[in-house]
Amino acid sequence: MRTDSIRRLVILQDPGISPNSDGLPGLGALRQLVGALLTFSLVICVAAFVISAAAWAMGSFNNNAHYAGKGKTGCLVAAGAAILIGSANGLIRFFSSINIG
Repeated sequence: MRTDSIRRLVILQDPGISPNSDGLPGLGALRQLVGALLTFSLVICVAAFVISAAAWAMGSFNNNAHYAGKGKTGCLVAAGAAILIGSANGLIRFFSSINIG
């Protein structure tokens, strides 16, 4: 009984607004800017991965467990960040249910 009243409340509070692509000027430029930021972020992730891998290797060769561990953690963080950044568009589209052409 309580879930029915909650559903009615949610339906009554829906303002019926949906995203549109022509509401603000400069939306195309903003999309280009975000796309460039996406590319820039992925390049930084690659650089961080290479630096972390080098630190991991140097730490392992020098028997320095601290540097090896930090390098290993850096590789995992850089790879995870690259996965999240690369899949950001798909994740946002999936969770917001927007079907843009």
